[in-house]
Amino acid sequence: MTDYEIFKNTKLLPIEKVLEKYGVSSDEVIPYGKYMAKLDLKEVKPKGKLILVTSTNPTPYGEGKTTLAIGICDALCKNGYKAMLALREPSLGPVFGTKGGATGGGQTQIAPMDDINLHFTGDFHAITSANNLIAAVIDNHIYQGNELKIDKVYFQRCLDLNDRALKSVTLQGRTDHFTITAASEIMAIFTLFKDEDDLRRRLDNILIGEDVNGKPIYLKQLGVTGAVMVLLKDAIKPNVVQTLKGNAAIVHGGPFANIAHGCNSVVATKMAMSLSDYAITEAGFGSDMGALKFLDIKCSQNNIYPDLIVVNSTVRSLKYHGNGVLEKGIENLKFHILNMKQFHDNVLVIINRFTTDTEEEINYLKDYCEKLGVKTLVSNMYSNGDNDTEDLAKTIVSYANKENTKRCHIYDLEDDIFVKIDKYCKNIFHAKEVIYKNDTRKRLENLPEQYKKYRICISKTPLSITDDKNVLGYPKDFVMTVTDIKINSGSEFITILMGNVLTMPGLSKDANYLHMDYRNGNIEGLF
Repeated sequence: MTDYEIFKNTKLLPIEKVLEKYGVSSDEVIPYGKYMAKLDLKEVKPKGKLILVTSTNPTPYGEGKTTLAIGICDALCKNGYKAMLALREPSLGPVFGTKGGATGGGQTQIAPMDDINLHFTGDFHAITSANNLIAAVIDNHIYQGNELKIDKVYFQRCLDLNDRALKSVTLQGRTDHFTITAASEIMAIFTLFKDEDDLRRRLDNILIGEDVNGKPIYLKQLGVTGAVMVLLKDAIKPNVVQTLKGNAAIVHGGPFANIAHGCNSVVATKMAMSLSDYAITEAGFGSDMGALKFLDIKCSQNNIYPDLIVVNSTVRSLKYHGNGVLEKGIENLKFHILNMKQFHDNVLVIINRFTTDTEEEINYLKDYCEKLGVKTLVSNMYSNGDNDTEDLAKTIVSYANKENTKRCHIYDLEDDIFVKIDKYCKNIFHAKEVIYKNDTRKRLENLPEQYKKYRICISKTPLSITDDKNVLGYPKDFVMTVTDIKINSGSEFITILMGNVLTMPGLSKDANYLHMDYRNGNIEGLF
């Protein structure tokens, strides 16, 4: 059966029933139909262990990171532990593009998968509308006399679809471009704010442009923050759905990890840690993207840190990194293991197993990882669900309860911006040199004082450790190229764009939308 057929043949529980076992009262649940809701908890006190799932660099075969996170939650609950998921919302760009949805697969899904992968509860639409209201207000201010003397506009419009025609547009005589909603600063703020006051503060601080004298102009000067808050009033409440096994999953926010920081909302993570003993989350793409940003940006701003990091991979994706040779491609896994061991004592590798994997290949992986000081588990949860997961659950719980003595420390906040970029690229990615194109070096040299202590968010291809998508495996001594920068003053980080990374993707020739249809009450081609 397809993922959709598996979902359609599963009897879901009313969402209030799912939340009963987590101690959530009915007056804290805002239903969106029978199987989805928003949470409005009276009290949030994070107490549970936090488990982060990351992976090797993605390939066309997929690694199943979200599927594994869902499976871990189901496995823990099946074996008597109180667990809950905290995941990102899918973007319509990948759903109709090439990557597909983000609700897991096989027997390990969150549901209702059709609603979640499509419009869900409308959060992405609210974020898109809030973003574009700001853009409209900026241009209206200029049209109505430009009292603030806006000379340069830095704020872009966004859309939650892949649309290559919007990579370059002309607006009132200036050349600009759209950004996909998942890469917008409103999305970044949405996933980092702590409470309503913090959200308002971050929105106020968005750098929208500069005046004729080169002085920065912030959103608060336009008087639109209140209207943006109105548009986001429902979206800021986390969504809750369920796994096919009836366990709770909070799904909220969805920044891309190759462009932004690739994590679900802070509010959702803390709620999951408050309502369970084990909260399982994931960070987008490989550890060189989502996991590092999770640790460096999300955790550092919010006084949380994972108790266990799980590195996920598959035999066939590692073979892809080795041009068909597992013994060569496994070097990519080695990079991610060593990467995470820099920042955590408790690292596990879990291989999503396929029927084509041989015992010899699995044993080779286990032996290889053991030599690196990391235990390897094998997951059959895609096909078997939470059956026969007792040993896996016990091992995960055992590791999550071990003490961790390490913390993420890629650079010091007081470091010069060029030192931060160097430390990131040379010490983490193993680049030999960083070069700066266009006017990026000059712009960074002239960075205003108030931004110099911001964290940095490296934006590059997720397909390679380098900024070149064609370089696979575990390369070393390569050159990385800074092509643009963006000051995200509301999110409190500076985005460093490298290589030819795009903030507005285009559709491929054989995109998913070509295979989708709706007939007799059923969706075809959604996955």
